[in-house]
Amino acid sequence: MITITNDEKSRAARIAGPAFETMLPVVVPELPPMTEFLGDVQRILSSKQLTSGSYVRQFEEAAAAYLGVKHCVAVASCTAGLLLVLKALNLRGDVILPSFTFHATAHAVVWNGLTPAFADCDANTFCIDAKQVREQITPRTAAILAVHIFGNPAPVVELQEIANAFDVPLVYDAAHAFGSRSMGVGVGGFGTAEVFSFSPTKLVVAGEGGLVATNEDVLADKLRAARNYGDVGNYDPEILGVNARMSELHGAMALRGLSGLQARVARRNEIAKRYENSLSGLPGIRFQQVSERNVSTYKDFSIIVNESEFGRSRDSLVQYLLRQNIGVKTYFSPPVHMQKLYRELWDGQSLPRTESISNGIISLPIYSALPDESVDKICDAIQQAQP
Repeated sequence: MITITNDEKSRAARIAGPAFETMLPVVVPELPPMTEFLGDVQRILSSKQLTSGSYVRQFEEAAAAYLGVKHCVAVASCTAGLLLVLKALNLRGDVILPSFTFHATAHAVVWNGLTPAFADCDANTFCIDAKQVREQITPRTAAILAVHIFGNPAPVVELQEIANAFDVPLVYDAAHAFGSRSMGVGVGGFGTAEVFSFSPTKLVVAGEGGLVATNEDVLADKLRAARNYGDVGNYDPEILGVNARMSELHGAMALRGLSGLQARVARRNEIAKRYENSLSGLPGIRFQQVSERNVSTYKDFSIIVNESEFGRSRDSLVQYLLRQNIGVKTYFSPPVHMQKLYRELWDGQSLPRTESISNGIISLPIYSALPDESVDKICDAIQQAQP
């Protein structure tokens, strides 16, 4: 006689039919308390000051205090911040950056008339490989643009050593990393500048918006002008800027979003650990590695599927999970160097780890309100998918 345990019955019940009655989203915006924010909206509308007002200034000051940096310059988006940082640095030549990133990172390079030089990523952390960066430095190198992928801090010490040795600026696309820490230090003060995003998928949400953090006085002054067409108020622009201001409404939402950030980071780390504990025994499944010295925001939680070991391809597993009403993404597939806008700009250098990760990646649902029960159902579905 075969005895079925209560745990087995529970698991069978969870995987019978679609895992969820309706589609479970891969992300849910981390919104501030509605009552407080609506009060801010009312005050902003009553003041008639919709831009360049007190809420954005308060947000910049609070963000600078949180990050431990001298200057924070709020902008309309992370992409706008990257564009303006590269413009303010007055660069010419090549910029070394990862191909395993969101394409906005590369867009900022090309929009500035600079040439992207793609470097391979680390197979474990998914961040840019510092050794590859060093090997790609040439006399044409104008800057290094690294990325804290999914909130996992890049190798900041090694990259700074390279930047210092070759006297080039080091800029970070920190879109995913507001709340991350490297060796006990909050991401934000590394390199020449770090640029954050507050779009709806991030841990601090402004609706849309970005922020440049820097300890360099001259750069901060240039950025404040650049976000306002390059005009400091005398209608005689000092830099070729754009309208990249953050509105008061977005500033108010972002300011409210700072409250409770550490709790959201902690919750996402709990969810990531639960995924790893449940799936670590499955052949052909591995995870992004975060150093014990670092803290990731886990803006995304991703698994890498090895088809030959798991018994099902990444794309087949994606379709299976979608049929289970589990929302997933394939961040970032294809990698930037294989996208149609960048194929001709790519120098042809082999990027095997980037392509391997990109071909196998699936980003699973993660947000601070995601219940443990839902995480367990997702893990059960992945286990059930294995032939």
